[in-house]
Amino acid sequence: MIAAIHQPQYLPWLGYFDKIASADVFILLDNVQFKKNEWQNRNKIRTAQGWQWLTVPVIHDFGQRISQVKINDQVKWREAHFKALCLNYRRAPFYDLYIGQFREIYDRPWDDLGDINIFMVQKIVQWLGISTRILVASQYETTEHHTQRLIDLCRAAGADTYLSGADGKSYMDLDRFQEAGISLQVQDFHHPLYSQVWAGKNSENFLSHMSVIDLLFNCGPESLKLLRGLTGTLQKI
Repeated sequence: MIAAIHQPQYLPWLGYFDKIASADVFILLDNVQFKKNEWQNRNKIRTAQGWQWLTVPVIHDFGQRISQVKINDQVKWREAHFKALCLNYRRAPFYDLYIGQFREIYDRPWDDLGDINIFMVQKIVQWLGISTRILVASQYETTEHHTQRLIDLCRAAGADTYLSGADGKSYMDLDRFQEAGISLQVQDFHHPLYSQVWAGKNSENFLSHMSVIDLLFNCGPESLKLLRGLTGTLQKI
């Protein structure tokens, strides 16, 4: 059984969901330190001018875990994010398929960053038609050592293989995995080209590494097929 583990991000990019689809179980690592202005509270969408950030405003103290970070609801971010989706994707072929569901999500009150990130990831997994089991790391006992934490979570999920991101070898203690009897694979993701609103017919205008919602609005039910169609094989470390 293959497990992949990653921090819950806000409206993640395509490679994040390729990793989920490549695993049997995906564990949302919500019990590690929050890093502001990376991908945990913001992501990019395509616009007529290029791209823009959608950022969830947060109130946090240094060293807090993702699961402890509060959303600053004094900022009217939910309506701003929804309006940005309406403005920038209203011409996309599958706008009507998803925009009502985003309206329902943004109409809900959200107190914790981890809660909305986990909810969004689970919802997008459903929209894409990915069958991978989703777990949340804070529900399990783990150590603080970064590699041992991954091993503990793999064991808790019953996995014998860990799927790492492309740079996994640079920060993991590979010997610990071998000693634990857990084999390693590394993700090899190649970003697909697809018909993108505002890009026109010129592929040179295509912008990659947007939030996966860009793919969904543009490609709808074909999104997972496109996402996985140009994905490379899993490489053993």
